[in-house]
Amino acid sequence: MEASGTDEVDKLKTKFISAWNNMKYNESKVLPARSGCAIEDHVIAGNVEEFRKDFISRIWLTYREEFPQIEASALTTDCGWGCTLRTGQMLLAQGLILHFLGRAWTWPDALHIESSDSDSWTSNTIHKFTASFEASLSGERELRTPAVSLKETSGKHPDDHAVQSEIYHRQIISWFGDSPVAVFGLHRLIEFGKKSGKKAGDWYGPAVVAHILRKAVEEARHPDLQGLTIYVAQDCTVYNSDVIDKQTDSVTAGDARDKAVIILVPVRLGGERTNIDYLEFVKGVLSLEYCVGIIGGKPKQSYYFAGFQDDSLIYMDPHYCQSFVDVSIKDFPLETFHCPSPKKMSFRKMDPSCTIGFYCRNVQDFERASEEITKMLKISSKEKYPLFTFVNGHSRDFDFTSTAASEEDLFLEDEKKNFKRFSTEEFVLL
Repeated sequence: MEASGTDEVDKLKTKFISAWNNMKYNESKVLPARSGCAIEDHVIAGNVEEFRKDFISRIWLTYREEFPQIEASALTTDCGWGCTLRTGQMLLAQGLILHFLGRAWTWPDALHIESSDSDSWTSNTIHKFTASFEASLSGERELRTPAVSLKETSGKHPDDHAVQSEIYHRQIISWFGDSPVAVFGLHRLIEFGKKSGKKAGDWYGPAVVAHILRKAVEEARHPDLQGLTIYVAQDCTVYNSDVIDKQTDSVTAGDARDKAVIILVPVRLGGERTNIDYLEFVKGVLSLEYCVGIIGGKPKQSYYFAGFQDDSLIYMDPHYCQSFVDVSIKDFPLETFHCPSPKKMSFRKMDPSCTIGFYCRNVQDFERASEEITKMLKISSKEKYPLFTFVNGHSRDFDFTSTAASEEDLFLEDEKKNFKRFSTEEFVLL
């Protein structure tokens, strides 16, 4: 930055305030805010601090190196090829944060990652702190995963909500550990991808990752994950009855609770390049309280989009190669799982292929969400037909199948045809 110190800080404050408003508020509707009051009620420094705390609290999953070898390969790192799997993990992690901790949760140590002094937020310090997170963990690696349900620990600290939240926080991160036993770890996701012909070292597209995440959640056996399911839209269509069936398929007389659902919608925002007419659609989606982000990026690089500022998208970047962290040990370090600073990218640079995620806590929440999302789609769409739709009924009512032909077939036939158009030669290894 070439401006004076005071001007530099003022500009940064303005940008962060704008970003905070866009991440938390719609133009005419106030979404749930952590502070419980309108943004205007805060002083400038408070706005910046609250934005930073919200952003840093999101789980950041990046390239890692020196982790246990991936089966049927010699790879001990995903640097250069695993970015879309990482952005998919980040979207799922945000859904789990909402599921277990709620939208109001923030990591108490978020502002301790670097100086909380807003005047220090210059480009130099951002680069410095980002570059400094090359953490490694010494000691023998023992691959194990906690088998105790988080629900079983509740009540041990009945008066300490913060302790319980931290237990959930660490458990969620451990599910994404880089070991074969982690339920949503890279090793496990690659195993599910093999059924589509993918292997470690290949490039994974947003639609492929959507189905891998669905399978990973379906196959998860951890007791705390039995109340969550994933639905992947077919041909840009969400069949409401199919979603509700997934939410209620395990409802019994002894447990009448329906499941929460993460809805993943693969879409394409244009042909070879993103159509700028979809900008308002993307901003509208990211403004919804149900949205848990977008698996997208720009050509040859995948990013996790979490918000927007003016005509730019705010994102978390997985393209940092950090050292393996053994999440099975007690009190493993958390710092490398939280991004110290946001990045932004012009919407025009966005790759047209992406997957949008929504979280609904129960059937009633889904019904409410489908109505709100449909309204947003009609308002933001400049085309005659919206990018995706919610349709009453089952997919079978429209001569489609709601799942793959068999349990061994992870992906739909039309998606398999699309995969043949991609190869690792089309992408730059970073």
